[in-house]
Amino acid sequence: MASAETKTGKILIVDDEWTIRDVLATILTTEGYQVTMAEDGAEAIKKLDEDTFDLVITDLKMPNIDGMEVLRHLSTLNVSTLGIVATGYGSIESAVEALRLGAFDYITKPFHLDEIKILVHKAREFQSLQAENQNLKRELKRTSRVENIVGQSPSMLKLDQLIRTVADSDSTILILGESGTGKELVARAIHYHSDRANQPLIPVNCGAIPEDLLESELFGHIKGAFTGATMNRIGRFQMADGGTIFLDEIGDMSPKLQVKLLRVLQEQTFEPVGSTQTVKVNVRIITATNRNLEKDVADGRFREDLFYRLNVIPLHIPPLRDRLDDLPLLVDHFIKRFNKSKGRRLTRFSDEAMRLLAAYPWPGNVRELENLVERMAILNGEGEIGTAQLPEKFTGLSPAALPVAGAPAEIPDEGIDFNRLVDDFEMGLITKALEKANGIKNKAAALLNIKRTTLVEKMKKKGMLGNDGE
Repeated sequence: MASAETKTGKILIVDDEWTIRDVLATILTTEGYQVTMAEDGAEAIKKLDEDTFDLVITDLKMPNIDGMEVLRHLSTLNVSTLGIVATGYGSIESAVEALRLGAFDYITKPFHLDEIKILVHKAREFQSLQAENQNLKRELKRTSRVENIVGQSPSMLKLDQLIRTVADSDSTILILGESGTGKELVARAIHYHSDRANQPLIPVNCGAIPEDLLESELFGHIKGAFTGATMNRIGRFQMADGGTIFLDEIGDMSPKLQVKLLRVLQEQTFEPVGSTQTVKVNVRIITATNRNLEKDVADGRFREDLFYRLNVIPLHIPPLRDRLDDLPLLVDHFIKRFNKSKGRRLTRFSDEAMRLLAAYPWPGNVRELENLVERMAILNGEGEIGTAQLPEKFTGLSPAALPVAGAPAEIPDEGIDFNRLVDDFEMGLITKALEKANGIKNKAAALLNIKRTTLVEKMKKKGMLGNDGE
């Protein structure tokens, strides 16, 4: 039995025989559908461009523009409309072609009206299931962590939430951050959590391509456009059609290309180098830079109108030195990666080595940390990495620069729980002392330079003693 949800919707009926149009419209209107009619393919295409429909029921054989052309046009619109082909000239070949073009089903004339009603109902149920599936996928993306975005610091949790929030929009995104913070990683996370995930993601490093070649790289060229252009070549924007293009180091783009990029943002069109033919694309644009674009605008190095087009949704990636809470997670992540890819068996960095890493300013950010762990994996192969294995730039750090073990790398806006942190710090020290002393409290107290009674009292308060008080 049809539900109230599936027995509604907008249907376009296309047939050059007015009697068939009228009968179908009467039956489906009675069933609760909103019906629009078109007497040929040309009128149908016009109505599809002007409005959105849930279903199109089209005759196959019509003068000038037939039902196949209607289906072909429907497939270019990137909508969820389903097509049903009805014809008196049924054949296996035409049925296969109609289904290949995306038709939901195929029915031959003469047909029973009940048959049409059942088929329409099945199509609407199919759409309901599709919509439910998409909603479940969106909810899963909304509630799950973004893969490869490693970190539990407040700034990274906020970034993770923003990525999942903006992924399904088609808005332009500007990713801001120092070199090595992972801007391309964030761009990929946005793309693969979006509705364009099954379409191409095309990255372009605008700072790595000479200015005279970048235009051709982005927009393509035709044969003979310049010396060396021996054949037509499509550009990265065309490659990304339907998907996402990621323009890294956008701040290095020349004023001439900034103008052309602005047009793509406004109209989604461009001309290849040397061509007068306009190419239209459907591309989401994500850009990134380590420059201060607002300052570049003020200094006249970057177009103000382009900046505001790019800066619809800005995402800031914090430098590693501002999220040192994530350092142990990142080190563990890279150890596991390089153990697998390099066939190594590293276990960990020692506590003292981690203190040295935490005292380092990390000018190369996460990329520099990744390179360090890869180097340690190759040179050492297995076991624990101690201070002796670290490069001199780490071991030469002044003792005064070393952070207090257990102290947070940053204090978030909402503040910290001072008493809990101090309690956790004390418990960690006691646990390490007991492990080193093989559980002997006198020896553990001596290692901590406190009395045994003081140690026992602290352990009692922290619930670290057994039922016998020891």
